[in-house]
Amino acid sequence: MVDNSSAAQGRVWQRYDGRQRLIRYVVLLLSMMVLYWAVSDIDIFWPWVWDAPNQIGSLGARMWPPDPSGLGEIVAALLETVHIATLATALTIFVALPVSYIAAQNTTPNRACLWLGRFILVASRSVNTIIWALLFVAIFGPGVLAGILAIMFRSIGFVGKLMGEAIEEIDRRPVEAMQATGASKAKVIAYAVVPQVMPAFFAIIILRWDINIRESTVLGLVGAGGIGVILQGAIDTFAWPTVATILIAIITLVLLGEAITGVLRRKVI
Repeated sequence: MVDNSSAAQGRVWQRYDGRQRLIRYVVLLLSMMVLYWAVSDIDIFWPWVWDAPNQIGSLGARMWPPDPSGLGEIVAALLETVHIATLATALTIFVALPVSYIAAQNTTPNRACLWLGRFILVASRSVNTIIWALLFVAIFGPGVLAGILAIMFRSIGFVGKLMGEAIEEIDRRPVEAMQATGASKAKVIAYAVVPQVMPAFFAIIILRWDINIRESTVLGLVGAGGIGVILQGAIDTFAWPTVATILIAIITLVLLGEAITGVLRRKVI
């Protein structure tokens, strides 16, 4: 007679059976092969990689100490950067809200509007901010206007997508109740849809403004205004102490923006 309790005690529990382990090993092997193929295909010059710590130390020595002589100009450029982010975020609202309305399945007038709205959102998010900036610099010339439009066109996809998802998640009962009373479409939107999505709207706009401040700091590298213009000029002239001052100023601005948005989000949410 077999002692079942003794046999049970001799078993070793394993999370995966033999077939599952084999699949996991195959997936791991394929992943490693893909990574090896990607690294070998991009033609990295490895001596430069091994020498990178020395170059970082040399560059850091050339940057120290930072040069504060042009601090007034840097602060003015930082304010311009904030203005670019703020104006772009404000303009985004007027475009992204109608697009999010037609891109939401429960509020879009028809299928054609639905696909038009989603095409706009995908097109906006598919093109990087720097690419938008290059396009608008070619159209309007170098300056702040190109930066504002670049940030705005990039932000439309972000804000519109999140707002569209918020609209799709609203409680349908207030909407159906107003429709049952014969309320017009405008009143249904104003009194049944808007109140439900307002907290999400403020949270999304605050978050996007924070992101836009960070993105605005690099637009000057392609001539679209902001602190990046001064940064590019300092790098081109090898003024490394000035570069260090600009980088410290950018980090300070980003941290300040993060603190402000954190406070605002807590107020809204």
